[in-house]
Amino acid sequence: MALQKVEICGVNTAKLPLLKTKEKEELFERIKQGDMSAREKFIQGNLRLVLSVIKRFSSSNENADDLFQIGCIGLIKAIDNFDSSLNVKFSTYAVPMIIGEIRRFLRDNSAIRVSRSIKDTAYKAIYAREYLTKKNSVEPTLAEVAGEIGISKEDIVYAMDAIQSPMSLYEPVFTEGGDTLYVMDQISDKKNKEEFWVEGLALSDAMQHLSPREKEIVSLRFFEGKTQMEVADFIGISQAQVSRLEKNALRIMRGHLLS
Repeated sequence: MALQKVEICGVNTAKLPLLKTKEKEELFERIKQGDMSAREKFIQGNLRLVLSVIKRFSSSNENADDLFQIGCIGLIKAIDNFDSSLNVKFSTYAVPMIIGEIRRFLRDNSAIRVSRSIKDTAYKAIYAREYLTKKNSVEPTLAEVAGEIGISKEDIVYAMDAIQSPMSLYEPVFTEGGDTLYVMDQISDKKNKEEFWVEGLALSDAMQHLSPREKEIVSLRFFEGKTQMEVADFIGISQAQVSRLEKNALRIMRGHLLS
């Protein structure tokens, strides 16, 4: 993998901008307000982070352009999901996301080789979907994505299916204070609400052994289906704290339910 070349995916890596901490904070505030130009500038200002990550995969035989594009997808996901209130540096949050995206690509690409043109179509569709979602504040239809990039709906579906890869619920997102937050911690549970699994269990009794804060977290997480990040925002604590309290609450409840 030739990582020494100056241009990757049409990007002159020697001229990538460097953002100062204050500038990153200001851009991120504008991003949260829906400023697409700020989002684009923030992405450009963090492409060096993607470059530093793909150097870890120098032993791979994969094309550097492919890894860079995959890393950019991880970067975009990190930007769209980052919560600045967690008091975690953006790079601390983004690097595991970028690494995870590249590892999934390498794992799946080793079994099924997808042509470069198909992958390019899929990448364009992903970028277009991200752009249209931010621009219109609503998930675009397949027809809208197709119109944005000028590729038929059938070709987009085929390309997306070709690069589709499963993600483990136990895939680590980032670590804070020794506590690892996993993909499953970021997912809302809209189906497994109280009426589906509480019946027949002495759950209400087990909850009486929890602190008020733990009861609130369990209620928000499993009765209302909120993510840990949503719970953290609602209560006003960090996601890592929510994770610790949730794990302790479940341990206590499990002990009483099985006793």
